[in-house]
Amino acid sequence: MIIPCIDLMNGKAVQLVQGRDKALEIDDPLEMLGKFAAFPEIQVIDLDAAMNRGTNDDMVRQLALRVAARVGGGVRSTERALALVEQGARKVIVGTAAFASDGVNHEFLKRAAEAIGRERLIIALDSKEGRVVVKGWRESTKLAAENVVQELEPYCAGFLCTYVDKEGMMEGTDLDWFRRLRAATKLEITAAGGITTVDDVRVLASMHVNAALGMAIYTGRLNLEELAAINGQR
Repeated sequence: MIIPCIDLMNGKAVQLVQGRDKALEIDDPLEMLGKFAAFPEIQVIDLDAAMNRGTNDDMVRQLALRVAARVGGGVRSTERALALVEQGARKVIVGTAAFASDGVNHEFLKRAAEAIGRERLIIALDSKEGRVVVKGWRESTKLAAENVVQELEPYCAGFLCTYVDKEGMMEGTDLDWFRRLRAATKLEITAAGGITTVDDVRVLASMHVNAALGMAIYTGRLNLEELAAINGQR
């Protein structure tokens, strides 16, 4: 499945390079829904919430009421997870809170899965230089995603795996990393970060890995009609 992404900052849709430098901005994120109409699901990330500087709850609600959305950003409590579901999120993405200083945050994940249902929970495994990163990709843990994925399986329906090293750079992604992750779990995997070409998308599809796409579609590097056709072949 191909999943277009809408990242929110100050009420606008943005695309960042490496999670830091703004590369483009669209004033009305709702405009993107028309462009993404052929896709059954979108991904919405509230970057302000992720960076702990407010939320874009109203825009999240407007998007989630119009389309099936998996939503993340700043989910640090079960209350926040429940709030996103109440705003219309079909699935909730948890990142930083899934990890403690010494490894997996089992206590939080158990509570979150019980609160919204394991089938709604997606755990973000964002990796940079081979290690899981948290807090807006600004802090590195000692964990390798492929080594911790099975420990996380009991709490979620799948994983959002971002190859941060190439996020937003349109220089290709690490397909071998996604192969290792695919071999490590039978749960749904959604790949993100550096996916640039139709070949990247097709290789991921052949591995039964979803592709979450941002920069490449916003800049026109990937054609939405062609992607919708590939989606229809799954």
